[in-house]
Amino acid sequence: MSEHDADVLVSADWVEDHLEEFQDDDPDYRLVEVNSPESPEEGDFPSRYDEGHIPGAIGMQWDEDLSDQDQRDILKKDDFEQVVGDRGISEESTVVFYGNGWIPNWFALFAYWEFKYYGHDDARILDGGKDYWVNEDYPLTDEETDFDAVEYSAKGPFESIRAYQDDVDKAREAGIPMVDVRSPEEFSGEIIAPEGLQETAQRGGHIPGASNVPVKTNLRDDGRFKGPDELEELYADEGIDGEETVVTYCRVGERSAIAWFALHELLEYEDVHNYDGSWTEWGNLIRAPIEKGEN
Repeated sequence: MSEHDADVLVSADWVEDHLEEFQDDDPDYRLVEVNSPESPEEGDFPSRYDEGHIPGAIGMQWDEDLSDQDQRDILKKDDFEQVVGDRGISEESTVVFYGNGWIPNWFALFAYWEFKYYGHDDARILDGGKDYWVNEDYPLTDEETDFDAVEYSAKGPFESIRAYQDDVDKAREAGIPMVDVRSPEEFSGEIIAPEGLQETAQRGGHIPGASNVPVKTNLRDDGRFKGPDELEELYADEGIDGEETVVTYCRVGERSAIAWFALHELLEYEDVHNYDGSWTEWGNLIRAPIEKGEN
């Protein structure tokens, strides 16, 4: 598995050992590849889903499959149930997410967070994502996976893992730790968003009082998560040791879902909230306070 005690992070070897179950019509095991958006660095990515994926994997797009098409929001509950059930995923399925991107598992962790928000019990992440799987020469296929639809009934939403603008206002006033996981250039206000990404804001900078812990500092060079001691030290340096409420944010909530996963799921810090409105909301708010400069 992994050096973390939590069973939410599985190794490439574990996934390979379960390939037969992932390809079975029985919904006990389901594997989901979540593609990252197009980006100037696309040529450096492992293949997108339709060009090659782990055998048995279902393909999903963050913006098309996991986002509301009318509002800037995640799927509404009934839409979530429809999308998930149509893919052959049941409430009892063990669902393993993985994805590509200039950050391994870039949007796969957001999908994981959305599934947990709606109360899916057994969700897991492939450590290292597609990058690690491809680089270590595990098997790929271009055969599209298609399972029969099933009924899915979500238990959630569970708001305890999500933060909204009002929660951020209260956190800022109370001095609650906020972790901005964007790049130092975004945090300082030098740039507003990574090059080529559509979702942006009118102003650059960061929420006053936030600490900058760039998302890649949670990961090893090969894209797998750092061990628990390293993660504990990383966040302890920002005064976070699991005894306090923590809010994570980034640009649209996808990178901050990686930090949320590290804190809430791997380190098992209880009171961690992902602010998925993130900078595209805060940086567009009228009269919202903004700080610029380094951490």
